[in-house]
Amino acid sequence: MAKIANKQVICEVLMEAARTDRDVVALCSDSRGSASFTPFADGLPEQFVETGIAEQNLVSISAGLAKCGKKPYAASPACFLSTRSYEQCKIDVAYSDTNVKLIGISGGVSYGALGMSHHSAQDIAAMSAVPNMRVYLPSDRLQTELLTKALLEDEKPAYIRVGRNAVEDVYEEGKVPFEMDK
Repeated sequence: MAKIANKQVICEVLMEAARTDRDVVALCSDSRGSASFTPFADGLPEQFVETGIAEQNLVSISAGLAKCGKKPYAASPACFLSTRSYEQCKIDVAYSDTNVKLIGISGGVSYGALGMSHHSAQDIAAMSAVPNMRVYLPSDRLQTELLTKALLEDEKPAYIRVGRNAVEDVYEEGKVPFEMDK
């Protein structure tokens, strides 16, 4: 049974895909370390965009890249991605039906001592309320890997919420219940 953070699994799957598909791009809003995207940024710098602490720009740039045929995966703390850039998530991504995958990292109270400004109790409800936005909360590395691979082949908007810390496997190899949009 492996113990790994789901955000790290996302990065590993994206890096593998990006090596053969230059349209796969990763973006962060001053959160590459927190998102476990540092290996992607270092290994594939031409396919990585750092927007700085500017979540609205993160989402709008991702939408623009998607409209140009790229496959953007934008990671930011869930507490900021689901609030500061909510209008861009609704209009630029969901309403416009762009192929953007939003990754809300450190969901819930994962940031612990940083306090309520960094807690994200509302992101699931907020993103679920957006028409055309699918919301996913993978439970372990196996489900996260299946989800990320499936989303690479999918062209619809999605929000993936992951915690901060490593988690134990919930399922056994080959016995992971997974079906998109179920």
